[in-house]
Amino acid sequence: MAKSKTAIKEKPIEVTLWEAANKLRGSVEPAEYKHVVLGLIFLKFASDSFEKHRKLMIAEGKEKYLEMADFYNMSNVFFLEENSRWSYIIKKSKQSDIALIIDTALHTIEKNNKALKGALPDNYFSRLGLDTTKLATLLDTINDIETIKNPQSDLVGRVYEYFLKKFAIAEGKGKGEFYTPKTIVSLISEMIEPYKGIIYDPACGSGGMFVQSIKFIEAHHGNKKEVSIYGQEYTKTTYKLAKMNLAIRGISANLGEKDADTFRDDQHKDLKADYIMANPPFNQKDWRGANELIDDP
Repeated sequence: MAKSKTAIKEKPIEVTLWEAANKLRGSVEPAEYKHVVLGLIFLKFASDSFEKHRKLMIAEGKEKYLEMADFYNMSNVFFLEENSRWSYIIKKSKQSDIALIIDTALHTIEKNNKALKGALPDNYFSRLGLDTTKLATLLDTINDIETIKNPQSDLVGRVYEYFLKKFAIAEGKGKGEFYTPKTIVSLISEMIEPYKGIIYDPACGSGGMFVQSIKFIEAHHGNKKEVSIYGQEYTKTTYKLAKMNLAIRGISANLGEKDADTFRDDQHKDLKADYIMANPPFNQKDWRGANELIDDP
């Protein structure tokens, strides 16, 4: 009697992506590199959502509106010009100028969608001088992700969480201020029970507090439309991460007009919040000058 073959357990997509991404990284520091990888995942998600909505509009006989951004934005879908769509990028993935093509795509998406102002990586691909062959391999791997096949699985959100955690570990102690462990954030959400009202995080990092708050509301059959989210982030690249992280999950938030220090440049001066959730970067020693903020109440 023939022996039955042992089933090979398929790797989770986030693990496969991480392995493919690591081959590309080379000498690039995680602090820089995470924006490249997460930017690509965002691009794939935005394109999948756009194509799905485009097909729906065609089915409804709205062909004349296909190139009008407002008809996508009103359904919380980002409008993409042809050179920003994933199908276009994949066709060009083997070209020597693929880094510039991706940078142009991200710039164009941000330009056409007000909600993404200041959110996407700015010329990261061209500036880092990534190996084009390995970049093409990473694009092929991401191409296999069906980001919107099952909205309930939150696949892209899961990949984002996994990557943020791995990058925080890779950057080491004192470097991963953008990420608070999910268990801690979940505990805070369970304790304050933010069912409705205004939620504020003055040091929001990549937006984990907001994501868990929405998950808490959904798990308890609440209405996420009954909460308003406000936050602020000091580090420019982390500010971009937060905007991408929330956009991927369809979470509306006001993170201020720009990345800024909450003490020196409060983006929400008159805000009265119902819930304040925060994990400030306590390990920062030189967070103010010798005579700064001494009279701050």
